[in-house]
Amino acid sequence: MAAQCVTKVELTIACTNLLDKDVGSKSDPLCVLLQNTSGQQWYEVDRTERVKNSLNPKFAKKFLIDYYFELVQKLKFGVYDIDNKTFDLSDDDFLGEFECTLGQIVSSRTLTKPLVLKNGRPAGTGSITITAEEVKDNRVVVLEIEARKLDNKDFFGKSDPYLEFHKQTGDGNWVMVHRTEVIKNNLNPVWRPFKISLNSLCYSDMDKSIKVECYDYDSDGSHDLIGSFQTTMSKLKEASRSSPVEFECINEKKRQKKKNYKNSGIVSVKHCEIIVECTFLDYIMGGCQLNFTVGIDFTGSNGDPRSPDSLHYLSPNGVNEYLTAIWSVGMVIQDYDTDKMFPAFGFGAQIPPSFQVSHEFPLNFNPSNPFCNGIQGIVDAYRACLPQVKLYGPTNFSPIINHVARFAAAATQQQTASQYFVLLIITDGVITDLDQTRTAIVNASKLPMSIIIVGVGGADFDAMEFLDGDNGVLRSSSGEPAVRDIVQFVPFRKFQNGKQPLVYFLGLSFLFTIYTKCKSCAVA
Repeated sequence: MAAQCVTKVELTIACTNLLDKDVGSKSDPLCVLLQNTSGQQWYEVDRTERVKNSLNPKFAKKFLIDYYFELVQKLKFGVYDIDNKTFDLSDDDFLGEFECTLGQIVSSRTLTKPLVLKNGRPAGTGSITITAEEVKDNRVVVLEIEARKLDNKDFFGKSDPYLEFHKQTGDGNWVMVHRTEVIKNNLNPVWRPFKISLNSLCYSDMDKSIKVECYDYDSDGSHDLIGSFQTTMSKLKEASRSSPVEFECINEKKRQKKKNYKNSGIVSVKHCEIIVECTFLDYIMGGCQLNFTVGIDFTGSNGDPRSPDSLHYLSPNGVNEYLTAIWSVGMVIQDYDTDKMFPAFGFGAQIPPSFQVSHEFPLNFNPSNPFCNGIQGIVDAYRACLPQVKLYGPTNFSPIINHVARFAAAATQQQTASQYFVLLIITDGVITDLDQTRTAIVNASKLPMSIIIVGVGGADFDAMEFLDGDNGVLRSSSGEPAVRDIVQFVPFRKFQNGKQPLVYFLGLSFLFTIYTKCKSCAVA
C-alpha cells in the first residue's frame, strides 16, 4: 500500500456574537472538536479552555490534528456555555456547531462560517473562525515568568493579573497564542511554568516580534489592560534563574497622560528553554519498546461463566467482551514489541490449589514466567484459566498497577527511553480499593507507563471516569497530584455497535496517550 501523505495541522478557534444563555452575565463558552469515524459515529478529539463572560471568545488552546491528504476527514466544532464542573457536555447549554472537512479548512487557511443549532437553524448571528497552520517544527518553549509592582486596577483589593502572548501575522495583525492562569489579588504574581510551541509563539523565527500584554481579570469580562511590551525569542532565550530578563510593562494611555510615568510594573522572565517534543514515531524509530500487560477482572459480579448472561460467557464462536478488548488493544501494541511475549494476569478470583483470593495471578498459573506468546497466547491462557478459577472479589486495581509500575521504575534507570509500559485493565464494575488505586496511579504518573481501562457490561463506571483525570488532576488519598494523566477509560458498549468501534477508538486514543507522555529533549 502506498504511504499516506500526512502532516500535522494546528487549528486556532475564535467565535463572535454567540448566544447569551446566562442571566445577569454573559455565556462562558468552550469549543469541542469532534471527528467522524463512520456514519453518525463521532468521537471527541479535544476541547479548548472555557472563556468566562464572553460572546466573542478567542480561545488560547489550539487543536493539533493529523491531516491526511488522501482522506476526507469530517470535523464538527461544537460550542457550549459551561456553567458547571462536570466533563459531560449534555448538561451544558448548546450555543451552536459547524461541520466541515479538514481539507476545507486547510485549503482556506482561515475559514469563517455561521454556527447552527441541532435543528439546522441559525444560532442567532453567531459565527466561528478556524485558522489552520501546518506544524513543521516540534520545538517547544518552556517559560517561567513572574512580575512585581503591577498597577492596581481594583478599588477593593488588588489586581488579578494574567498574561497574553501574541504573534504578528504577515499582514501585521496580532494573534493571541497563549493565555496564562489568573493570579488573584496579587501585584507581585508568580505564574506557573508553561509550554508553548515555537511555531505558535513566533513562527519559529527567533527574531520575530512577540507582544506580551498584562491584564487585570474582571469577572464580567471587561478585563483592564495593565500594560504591555514587545520582545523576541532571541531576547527571551537570554533568561536564566540567576540572571532574569526583565521588561517594563507600559500602558501607553497612562504614559501619555502622566509626565512622571515610568511603567506599570516589571515582568521578569526567570527561565526560558527550548526543548524538542519527540513524537511517538521518533521514539519507535529510535528503538523504544512497548511492553504490554493485561489485567482481567474475575470478580463474582461478572456472573457465572457457564451462564449466557455472564460477561465471561464464551459465545458459540468463542468470544466475549473481554476477548474483544484484548484483541483490540493487543493488535495495536504487538507491532511495537519485538519478542511478542506479553504477561497476563487476573484479579479478584479464588485460584487453585488452595482457592485463596488473589488480586494478581498469572493466567497461565506460572508466577516465574507469566508471559503469553502473542495476543493469541493471551486468548488461549484466558480460555484455559476460566474454568479453573472461582469468580469472587473484591475489585482491586492497585496490586496489578503496582506490579507493572515496578518494572517501569526499573526502566527509568536506563540512559535511553527504550522501554514504555502499557497496562490494559478490563473490568465490569465499581472499584473497591479506590484510595489505594489513586495512590498507585499518582506514583505511576512519574514513570514511563500508561493505563487503559476498558469497562465491560452495564455497571456504574463513575469511578473509572474519575481515574481518567479528564475532569481535573487526579490526586492520591494524601492529596499529592498526578504528574500527568496516564489513564484512558473506555466504556466498551459505547463503541460496540459502530462500524469502527473499539479498535478505532482505542488505537487512536492509545497512540495519542503515548505520544503526549513521552519525555521531551532539551536543545542547545
